[in-house]
This record gives sequence, C-alpha cells and structure tokens, in this order.
Amino acid sequence: TRFLFFCMLNNTALFAQATIKGKVSADGMPLPLANVILKTLKKTTVSDSNGNFIIKNVAIGTYEIHISHTGFKPQTKNFTVNDSTEVNLSFDLKENNTLDEVVITGTLKPVSHLESPVPVEVYKPIFFKKNPTSNIFEALQNVNGVRPQLNCNVCNTGDIHINGLEGPYTLVLIDGMPIVSGLSTVYGLSGIPNSLLDRIEIVKGPASSLYGSEAVGGLINIITKNPKNAPVFSADSFLTDWGELNLDIGIKANVNKNISLLTGINYFNYSNPIDNNKDNFTDLTLQDRISVFQKWNFNRKSNKLFSLAGRYFYEDRWGGEMQWEKKYRGGNEVYGESIYTKRWELLGAYELPIAEKMLFSFSYTNHDQNSVYGDVPYLAKQRIGFGQLTWDKKLSNHDLLFGTALRYQYYDDNTAATIEEDINWISSLFAQDEVSFNDNHKVLLGVRYDYNRNHGSIFTPRLAYKWKINDSNILRFNTGTGFRIVNLFTEEHAALTGSREVIVLEELKPERSFNVNLNYLKKIYTQNGNFIGIETTAWYTRFSNSIIPDYDTNPNQIIYKNLEGHAVTKGISSNIDFVFNNGLKMILGATYMDVSKTENNTTTQQILTEKFSGTWAISFRIDKLFLDVDYTGNLYGPMRLPLLGDLDPRKEYSPTWSIQNIQFTFNKFKNIEIYAGVKNLLNWTPNTGNTFIIARANDPFDKNIQYGPNGNILATADNPYALSFDPSYVYGPNQGIRSFFGVRYTLK
Repeated sequence: TRFLFFCMLNNTALFAQATIKGKVSADGMPLPLANVILKTLKKTTVSDSNGNFIIKNVAIGTYEIHISHTGFKPQTKNFTVNDSTEVNLSFDLKENNTLDEVVITGTLKPVSHLESPVPVEVYKPIFFKKNPTSNIFEALQNVNGVRPQLNCNVCNTGDIHINGLEGPYTLVLIDGMPIVSGLSTVYGLSGIPNSLLDRIEIVKGPASSLYGSEAVGGLINIITKNPKNAPVFSADSFLTDWGELNLDIGIKANVNKNISLLTGINYFNYSNPIDNNKDNFTDLTLQDRISVFQKWNFNRKSNKLFSLAGRYFYEDRWGGEMQWEKKYRGGNEVYGESIYTKRWELLGAYELPIAEKMLFSFSYTNHDQNSVYGDVPYLAKQRIGFGQLTWDKKLSNHDLLFGTALRYQYYDDNTAATIEEDINWISSLFAQDEVSFNDNHKVLLGVRYDYNRNHGSIFTPRLAYKWKINDSNILRFNTGTGFRIVNLFTEEHAALTGSREVIVLEELKPERSFNVNLNYLKKIYTQNGNFIGIETTAWYTRFSNSIIPDYDTNPNQIIYKNLEGHAVTKGISSNIDFVFNNGLKMILGATYMDVSKTENNTTTQQILTEKFSGTWAISFRIDKLFLDVDYTGNLYGPMRLPLLGDLDPRKEYSPTWSIQNIQFTFNKFKNIEIYAGVKNLLNWTPNTGNTFIIARANDPFDKNIQYGPNGNILATADNPYALSFDPSYVYGPNQGIRSFFGVRYTLK
C-alpha cells in the first residue's frame, strides 16, 4: 500500500503542469516585444503590446527566467513551481547605460546603437528635464557639438548649428519626415512641444544619401511617443521670475481596441518687457504661442504599422523699443519686429499589406508668416509635400534598403528677390546595402540620385564601415558626399532686419560637400559596478560652390555668390558618460573645431563659429531626501562677429562665455515631481565688455544718418562711429539670471 501511494504521489509530481504568467515594464510603462527565455527548458516567447507574456506546461521544479530588450538592462529571476497553479512574475527593466539604445536615423531602420554602422547620438526626455525649457530649440543647448544660434537681438529667432555649420545645413525631421526646413528652419523650431518627445537622434555629418538636400551638416530626428507606451495623462508646467509661463499636457486615449491616440498641447507666454542693458530695446522677445499635436495609432491584424499625426502651431511674437504697441506695427514711429506664424502639419506611415516589408511615409506642411521688421513687411508662404516608399529586404548576409521619394516645395514672398512663385519638385531614388561579413565587421554602401529641373541630376554616394573589436570597443568609419540648394530669404534673417542690402552677384549653384569621419566607442565596467562610456569622433568636411554671406566687403551689404575656392570644417568631439553606484551621473562633452573658408589663397575663420565648446550635465541622487540635483551648462570659445566698419567700437571677437544652471527635483509623492532652480547662474549676457550691442538703437529707422557721395555713411557728432541700425551683432541670449519653479504630474 505504501509503495502504491508513493508511486501515485511521484506520478502526480511528474505530470503536474503550471502556467507562468508575467508582465514586463520599463519606468512603469508596459514594454512590448521583450525577449523571455526559460533557460532550463529552452522555452522562449515575447511580451505582447501590454507587456504580458505566458509560458504554459511547466513541470514542478526550480527554474531561471531571463528577460531582455534592446536598450534596457536584462533581468534574471529564479522561481519554483510546486504544483499546477499559476506563477505570476513581474519585471521592471531599467534603461541601459551602455549606449545600447535602438536607433533608426542612420540607416532608416531600427537597429541597436552598437550595431549601427553610422554613429547616432540618442537623447531621451530625462536628459532634457535636467534643464527644463519651453521648446526643443532651447533644449539642444546642452548637446555637445550642437549650438542654438540666435540671429537677431530684437525678435530672437534662431537656428541650430552642428559642428560649426549654420542652421540651413541642418535637417530637422519629425518621425523621419523632413517637415522643418526652409522658412520654418528659422521660425518654426520653437514650436515643437516637449510633451510629444520620445527621444531625439542626432547624426553629425552629411546624410544626403538617405535624406537629400539640407542634410549636409547633419540631421536631428525628433521621434514622437507611441500612444501605446505613453502615460494616460501628463502635465508639466513651470514659471520663471521673468514672467515666462510654460505648460505641457499629454493625454492618451483608446478610441476602441484597435485605435489609440496621443494628444500633446504646449502653451507658452511671455508678456513682461524687460530692458536690463538699458538700450530701450526688449532683452527677450515677447511671445504668445500654442501648439497642438495629435498622433493616431491603428492596430492591424497583420501587426503592420499604420499611424497618422497632425500638428497646429500659432505664435505671436514681438521685440523692439520698449514703448512699442501693436498700433505701431509696420510704421516708422516706434521700431518693432512683429511676427505672426500659422503652421499646420500632417504626417503618417503605412506599412503595405503584403509579405514584403514595404513602408509608405508621407508629410505635408503649410507655413504662413506675416511679419514686419520696423516698416519693412515680410509676407511669406511655404508648402512642402513629401512622399517616400521604402523596401526593407534581407538576403543572406545582406540587409538591403531600396527607396524612392518625391518632394514638392512651394514658396512665395513679397520681396524683390521672389518675382514669381517658386515651385520645386525633387524626385529621388536611393539604395543601400549593409553587408555583415561576421559579427565583428559590417560595411554599408549607399547611393542616392536626385533630379531637380533647375540643377539637373545629383548623385550622393555613401560608405560606412563598422569594426566591433569586442563587446566594449567599436570603431566606425563613414564617408560620403552631400548637396544643398539655397533659398536666401528663408534662411538669412539679417537680410530682413537692419539696413544691409542683399546683393546676389550670380545665379547660385548647389553647394557640394565631401565628408569623412572616424568614430570610436569604448565601454568600461569597473569591478564595483560603475560604468564609463567614451565616444570620440574626428571629422573633415570640404565644401565646393560654398554659399557664405559676405558681411566684410561692404558693411552696408550682404553679398551672395558661390565661393571661388573652398570651405572646410574639421575637428574632434568627445562625449564621456559616467554612471556610479552612489547615485552620481555625469555626461561631459567637448568639441574642438576649425571652420574656415579659402578664397584667392587667403584663409579666414568663418563668422559666428567657435573654436571650442563644452557641455556638461552632472546629476546626483540623494535617496534619503527624495531629491535629485542637476547641474548643467555649456562653454563656448571666441567667435568672429559681424562688425559694421573699421570705426565700429564693438569687439571683433566674442569672449569665452558660459551659461550654467542648477535644478533641484523632489519626487517623494507618487506621480508628482516638484522642481525648482536657477538658470544662467553667472548672470552672463553679451553686452559684457561692450559699449552697446544693437548699433544705433537710438535711431532704428536711420533718420539721422548722413551719407557721402559714394553712399558711404559719414562719421558725425551724432554718429561718431559711422554706423547704421543693425541688431545682427548677436551670439548668445540677452536674458540674464532667473529662477524657475515647476510641477510635473504623470498618471501611468
């Protein structure tokens, strides 16, 4: 009897089967497509869109389960099955500090950062929260090698410089669509709300073989959140003692089981004229801005992608003399620069319902600007349509991508340079082949063909090589060519403000460039669990047919022509990430570069380009106080500045300058963060060491200027330096020290 009972018990244990259920999340949000491995039984599965997974028919015993996902630290747990009941497990993966994020910008397809043959830098929202800003334009100030450049002391419009190259050389994408370009490069960047941000990917150096014109200096891809992974509700608002108010709201909703949507709203207001430098001009442009973004995701039975997104943006901004009111708009009594911007965008992606992996992406933007600069009106309209079809195909060790694109651009303004509407069509074909010889060696070959009726056929080849020396050392080599078609009035703000006359000496040819860069990535793990990541890039870019505005030949003119010679940007840049077990994190960056032009055997430093720059973000967590401390800042070397003549008393070169910030974040309460801090701790402004910044601020309409027989400005008692009104002597913000206070609420 005892023997029979023992056999029955043994058989029960042998045939008892349990079901393992689990949930994988990251930062409290469901994490789909995580790899789940039950090591002993060699059973595998992946988590679904809600982060859940199930493994059935697991016998009694002790097991080890391993969870992994690209971009996150893997987790392993041991568990025991005692009977046939369910076993429930949960995993909350942490972001990987080993630089192994998923990137798409370098090759137009998702790939691990470590596996990409093209070096791509990735910045998550947590990076930008270390120094909260009202828009992405300002947020980029702490990215190494990237500098938001203000172009006007009055209206504070700006563009993004990458490795010393001006804004028009930088292509800004949203979800891979080139919708921020031309007119909106100058006026539209400040309207991208932070609430929609999932991450920003940055490629430094030409990417024209994939993205076409404008991606000559580099590109910035702003990738928006997937509604599936976004919080149900989020709100982030802060106020500064200058009177700036910023509000970001994000709302997720499920229309039904197959449709989810994400709505992002940003509102910014600054209505408090301040003139600390006593020139009777506003130090900071007054702004009233709203941006509404909505993204729809459609769940298809085939699990193929289908998403639509739209954004509406409106901004009313003005700067000028302190007594300016709207009644003076466009007149010559009181000087003001007033810009009304209306803009809407539509973009989408649809994966074709066929066996092959083919994706159709599209975007359309309409940008309407109504502006006056003193008594000079600038009325401009721009429409850009873009469609692209790609085919992603794997054959043996070849990862192929084929694509075709069509771009439509309409531009019209009221200036003498635009006699009739400018309508441009650019059709493109491109292909790339990523060849994996083994786990350690990859080569990427790419070519793009563009046709434009004004400039004919343009070829842009590309070559990239990645050598994975080992898991901790990676070497990348990239080379390629680029091209850029110029549109003067959409990118040269100085042509519209002040008294300089724009002179175009010839029909401008497209700029061409040749680039090489070498990138080295090293990961160091210490015995006590600390991590150090080092990424260094050296680059060289040579431009022919370069179009560089000439401010020097005649102080009353901006002269445009193709450079009879060449321009060069070269340098070295390094980022170092430290993650310590004691709660200390540091991100340090430094760049040294030489940006010059050579004409008639004479080489000169290009205007408004610094020789060196540095950035840092130092964070420390004090667990006992539920407090995070973030110290961020940047440092810029001297830049050559646009003077108005030999008598101009302002400094020809800017000093070395720095903007530094500190923030304290208290996060004891569930779903709530309270933060406060100080921006521009050193209270630095560009007027330091200068008698004035804006030339002839007392006579903005040049009513009291006397001219000589050759049209040159005469030095008089009222105008001893022989200057005209000009606000383009600008290299940094006029806004001094200020405190801020904010609250974040997130409902997951």
